[in-house]
Amino acid sequence: MKIVVEAFWDDEAAVWVASDRDQRGVVTEAETIEELQKKLALIVPDLMADTDSGPIEIELITRSFQTVAA
Repeated sequence: MKIVVEAFWDDEAAVWVASDRDQRGVVTEAETIEELQKKLALIVPDLMADTDSGPIEIELITRSFQTVAA
């Protein structure tokens, strides 16, 4: 099974905010991508425990934006 998770940087909160595309209930945040990956590795299996579908692949897609001087 594969879960696609999208994350974006929230400037106000200074964290990466992540949620899954298929609205299975995956929602979390972390200060770094590495911390986010660790949290997802714990959250996703718990949410998918009743599916009994074997290993779960987590694809993490990140978005960040910046404004620079012209």
